Amino acid sequence: MYSKVLCLAALIAVVVAHDHAPAYSSQHVSKHDGKPEIVHVGHEGHGHVDYHTHPKYTFEYKVEDHHTGDIKSQHETRDGDVVKGHYSLHQPDGSERNVHYEADKHTGFHADVKFDVHHVHPKHHF
Repeated sequence: MYSKVLCLAALIAVVVAHDHAPAYSSQHVSKHDGKPEIVHVGHEGHGHVDYHTHPKYTFEYKVEDHHTGDIKSQHETRDGDVVKGHYSLHQPDGSERNVHYEADKHTGFHADVKFDVHHVHPKHHF
């Protein structure tokens, strides 16, 4: 009797594990340090000196968990005052939102948002 219960528990564990795909996430950041530049802050003779470097980086991350439906990613780069990026995420209604964006000090922030509809078929459990 004990061996039958153990076999049944092992079978249930295999079925449960088979229904759930593994989840993963990843991220990457690259910072590019430049030479510091002297920046005078304030009026002539009545300010202070500050040091700034040219901002430059690349950033990305991704999460994919099919069990919870949490699927999203982002990629962004910055070079000085120019920022460009993209992010996407799967929404609860099955659609996917994709946003491409860029910003700079001359034109401001602009985003192009698109929705892709994916037909979701629910799993039938018997």
